[in-house]
Amino acid sequence: MATGSDVTRRPASRAGTTAEGTPTAPGVAAGGPTGPTHPAPDGGAPAGAVPDGAPAGRRWVVPVLLVAGWLLGVGWRMWLGRHIELPIAHTDEDSYLNTARALAGGPGGFSSENGPLRRVGYPMLISPAFLGDRDFTDSYRLVQLINALVNAALFPLSYLLARRLLGLRRWYALAAAAAAATLPAAVFYATVAMIDAVLAPLLVGWLLAVHRWVRRPGPLAAATVGALAGAFHLLHSRGLVIVAVHAGLVLLLLARRRIRPGAVLAALLPVLALALVNEAGIRLLGDRVYLLGDPPGGGTLRAVASGQGLLRLGAAVGTQLWYLVVITFGLAGVAWAAVVRHLRRPGGDDALRWTLGVALVTTVGVAGGASVILAGITGKPLDAIYGRYVQMLAPFWLLVGVGVLLAAGRREAVRRAGVAVGLLLAGAALIAARLAYVDSRGHQLRYGGFSAPDLMALTGGWRELRPLAGALVGVAGCVLLVAALRVPRLRVPVLVALVVVNVGTMQVITQRLVEPMVAATEPTPRVADLGVRPGDRVYASVGVHYILRFNLSHQVTWTDVRWFDDRPPAAADVVLARWAPGQPDDWDGGRHGFVRLGGNPAQHWAAWRRG
Repeated sequence: MATGSDVTRRPASRAGTTAEGTPTAPGVAAGGPTGPTHPAPDGGAPAGAVPDGAPAGRRWVVPVLLVAGWLLGVGWRMWLGRHIELPIAHTDEDSYLNTARALAGGPGGFSSENGPLRRVGYPMLISPAFLGDRDFTDSYRLVQLINALVNAALFPLSYLLARRLLGLRRWYALAAAAAAATLPAAVFYATVAMIDAVLAPLLVGWLLAVHRWVRRPGPLAAATVGALAGAFHLLHSRGLVIVAVHAGLVLLLLARRRIRPGAVLAALLPVLALALVNEAGIRLLGDRVYLLGDPPGGGTLRAVASGQGLLRLGAAVGTQLWYLVVITFGLAGVAWAAVVRHLRRPGGDDALRWTLGVALVTTVGVAGGASVILAGITGKPLDAIYGRYVQMLAPFWLLVGVGVLLAAGRREAVRRAGVAVGLLLAGAALIAARLAYVDSRGHQLRYGGFSAPDLMALTGGWRELRPLAGALVGVAGCVLLVAALRVPRLRVPVLVALVVVNVGTMQVITQRLVEPMVAATEPTPRVADLGVRPGDRVYASVGVHYILRFNLSHQVTWTDVRWFDDRPPAAADVVLARWAPGQPDDWDGGRHGFVRLGGNPAQHWAAWRRG
């Protein structure tokens, strides 16, 4: 039985570079002072082959830089979210926050989830923010801090991946990790109460664990992989794809006699345990959190069980994959081209092959699974693009793409880039054709602020998806990266430039998207300023716009704010209702014995107290 990687070991030789500046390998000895060195994903020269071990007195430099980078990342993410004091991503944020508050012992509320896909992992993570007697804004800031602490861990994890999987030298690995950790696809959701804030670092950690397990099988490594896969299941329904891929990996490793039957239990029991934790959390909540979502069913099957449905599904999956190539400036396409070639060629680093295969299947599976679920949502138009579910994969593929370009020779790099350019242009043409076809039929695909905020910023497409502009951005970025990474002295600077582009993109997103959302969704004045106090039994009318109704309700931290149509419940002390002077749907609380405390007629809401 194979018990480890089949990486070919060669005698050590002096490191150098080729005529094209590509690093060459001194050897492939695992466990040395510089860590393992692996072949490039496309079978070229290893990217981190130059020995860069530091003297004993300077070994602290990289750990210090990693900690400093993590702390800087935490501070940057908190700064990006400084304008956001109330949720802007409805109704997902509301669902997570209400559930977290209930888990912390406070009142419950609604959730837009449905029973089969319900998960409590993220509310568990942020529930400490609701312990004690705090104003909602203070709790929300703590949620942002928890998000930032976890999300910024993407930097050290990306560094480890760049070193252990791709064999990049320390400074290349640090620069590439910084580029991956600042990608807007990974950073954007850290500023709001969304599960996506923690998924990108979790994915990189999981793939690191997969690589370790395949390379050096053992019960602890198996349990680690299983625990991380189970964490995905505990956090979000897309974890079902991760669990399925994990189960397939376990079965394949067993069939290939790379692991013993005992390792199967070690790998699967943590998944089962965390699934039970999710069920226990749901039982603990009881009926304090009530579900408003419709479970997937026949509508989902009918949406895809036809020729036209399959075409729509294929278009949705293709759009999400195209999106990944655009936002990584072609690097995801470069990586996929190299991985497909690597998977078809025998020999090389077996652990790397298995890990990349797992990542590729996961990417297609997440894009496909998300598209199937979204296709079954009734009452809303289909999405022109919905990149949220695949965003967690962008940092990983960016890193692999960098590793491919650093390791490949000139011809190989051009060929890989050619595939990426082809994907960008072909994808843009197909997406443009889809948009034109739908428009010709008198319909409109949904396109909102959370569809793909980074793509909006990069293409200037704030009101409509601009596939041709996206393709041009991706092609230009890919060509520049291929050209610059061929020159050794430009490698670190161009990766630093990529970090600057990421930071600038996040700044544009904040100014053009986040700040207008905050201004449009933050109710003024605060309910506390109107005399609503703890102990008041508060209800809200469905006549108040749902976003304002939710954000007004969040300020009432001592009770669950239930809704009513026209006549307020007899138990109500305070009601939040529509205030629209001169309009027929203006709510008159005087008819029900209430006195208006104040509100905002421009936002069409008022608070009323029973007289």
